[in-house]
Amino acid sequence: MRSRCGGGIGATGPAPPRSQRSWQSDLKGSKAILANGAVNSTAQVNPTAQADSTAQENPTVQENPTAQVNLTDQTIAFVFPWNVGQRVCVTMVGLQSGQWGRRERCGGTLSTSTRPPDPRAAQPQLAWLLLPLLLSLLFLLLAAYFFRKQRKAVVSANDKKMPNGILEEQEQQRVMLLSRSPSGPKKYFPIPVGHLEEEIRVRSADDCKRFREEFNGYKEKNKFIAAQGPKQETVNDFWRMIWEQKSATIVMLTNLKERKEEKCYQYWPDQGCWTYGNIRVCVEDCVVLVDYTIRKFCIQSQLPDGCKAPRLVSQLHFTSWPDFGVPFTPIGMLKFLKKVKTLNPAHAGPVVVHCSAGVGRTGTFIVIDAMMDMMHAEQKVDVFEFVSRIRNQRPQMVQTDMQYTFIYQALLEYYLYGDTELDVSSLEKHLQTLHGTATHLDKIGLEEEFRKLTNVRIMKENMRTGNLPANMKKARVIQIIPYDFNRVILSMKRGQEYTDYINASFIDGYRQKDYFIATQGPLAHTVEDFWRMVWEWKCHTIVMLTEVQEREQDKCYQYWPTEGSVTHGEITIEIKSDTLSEAISVRDFLVTFSQQPLARQEEQTRVVRQFHFHGWPEIGIPAEGKGMIDLIAAVQKQQQQTGNHPITVHCSAGAGRTGTFIALSNILERVKAEGLLDVFQAVKSLRLQRPHMVQTLEQYEFCYKVVQDFIDIFSDYANFK
Repeated sequence: MRSRCGGGIGATGPAPPRSQRSWQSDLKGSKAILANGAVNSTAQVNPTAQADSTAQENPTVQENPTAQVNLTDQTIAFVFPWNVGQRVCVTMVGLQSGQWGRRERCGGTLSTSTRPPDPRAAQPQLAWLLLPLLLSLLFLLLAAYFFRKQRKAVVSANDKKMPNGILEEQEQQRVMLLSRSPSGPKKYFPIPVGHLEEEIRVRSADDCKRFREEFNGYKEKNKFIAAQGPKQETVNDFWRMIWEQKSATIVMLTNLKERKEEKCYQYWPDQGCWTYGNIRVCVEDCVVLVDYTIRKFCIQSQLPDGCKAPRLVSQLHFTSWPDFGVPFTPIGMLKFLKKVKTLNPAHAGPVVVHCSAGVGRTGTFIVIDAMMDMMHAEQKVDVFEFVSRIRNQRPQMVQTDMQYTFIYQALLEYYLYGDTELDVSSLEKHLQTLHGTATHLDKIGLEEEFRKLTNVRIMKENMRTGNLPANMKKARVIQIIPYDFNRVILSMKRGQEYTDYINASFIDGYRQKDYFIATQGPLAHTVEDFWRMVWEWKCHTIVMLTEVQEREQDKCYQYWPTEGSVTHGEITIEIKSDTLSEAISVRDFLVTFSQQPLARQEEQTRVVRQFHFHGWPEIGIPAEGKGMIDLIAAVQKQQQQTGNHPITVHCSAGAGRTGTFIALSNILERVKAEGLLDVFQAVKSLRLQRPHMVQTLEQYEFCYKVVQDFIDIFSDYANFK
């Protein structure tokens, strides 16, 4: 006999399908749940049960006695135990061929329905299902929270990441201050100044990438005000801040425009006076130097009840910070920092420091100043601690890893070489010290100072162009070739490789970048390149510091005609005059470029003056400095008449005598302008621009001698003694 439930224990006929057997086993398993004992799985539907099982004591539902739930292989079933009064019931719900089926068993009675389950009856069953699911989800969320918190604590202890936001250079990156030991959380101890060289050497490895996770005065509170570069709408507030804070010095570390983007609004007038809000600003003076510009303003409040006394405010504008990265050498920044300290009055208000955003370059400047003070006081530095401290005062101070490394470079420079700047009144005493003996080294002081210069590293990795085989043939001395970053580039000849190269370097002057071109004496096969360089870079002045031959050796090819004219490539040189004055021959050449496009006559030809100094002996140095002083004065006068285009300077190799002349030109110019000199840094700066500039100790000593003679000769400087 076939059961209405699709088969059972007592069913006859063939074995039920697999899904039916599973359904029947579920029914059997429900026996243990029922309070009144086992129920035969083949029982039929009770025909006397009432229709609504949820409203009566007996929960069975009256159905058609002939109705069956035919469960096939497509049946899905669920079992729900529940209570009705004092009895335990089981509801079994199944879905077969898209149609719901339900069986209920209470105290041994089984009912079957093909209707969907009553939602009211399903509420307690869903609660039993959702509760374990919610508990599991809550457990997972708690586990994820504690795992993230623990990981964050580990990262914070080991790495100390410091976000820097949008950079002035428009780069997205993070400046991170790394532990000085790559393993585990360490305490960041200050670095003794004696270990600075090793520290910066390690930091320079791997392009500074390894140490990207380490960072208002040293002890003086409110020494600086870090500000952003004023905008047009905030310039009035900027000057009001200067007035209210009684600041006497403004440090500007950005140009008005960089990469065609406005970085700072010009908050001062070019000349005359201008009123910003209630503050009247008048320009008193402006001095332009190679690394920075000094402007002096007289400011006065226009408020009727305010203080009427005008004040003097100095603005020091550092102009040598490149659009990308940091300055090539910290020498200019250290000179600039000393000038800021010199000009700032003792009892003035805070020094206002700004770049564009007021964090990157501004923070770098403040840290260098503080660490130099710490170096003097404690003989150690702690860059990491100080950067961390000022970041608590203003977020993101010192933005990039390059700026962070530049701080160490500046501190190392200051530690190794110190402050070598002199007032001209103390030069004589300093020379006496240099000619004394340094007992701890058993060397003459001057010799020890020059030895430090010889330690300036020659950057061979920046000489790739000059070291090409085709260009090596153009070098008179293979050890003296230009650096790639400041070599003089010629126009390339069509179809001819390597014709853009000449052994020549741009060198900075006292007031102007690339003011000199230091080059070797031309070879026979490079004389055309020499004149092309003179023409293309609009040089009006050539300084020659060697003879054509010395000690029967060729030192320089004669690149000019003795009379008439001579042509080298597309350039014709005609001699117009040749005069000898004491130890200097002055020659005027008319230079014509034959391939010049049609233009006015004066643009096709150019007068170039050559100053040929004969006072340098074949061995050693000149006996006195007067001849060199006269040469420098004549060259400067020529430049004033023809415009400040580059001055071409050469000897034989383009380093020894050439470097001495350029160094003296810069030193004497500073003596006249400021009454200060720094022979050591002047020469060191040249060696960073071209190898072996000022080659010998004699030439270095000659620089001091010429400065002393300059002070003795000119009565205007006699009071400096």
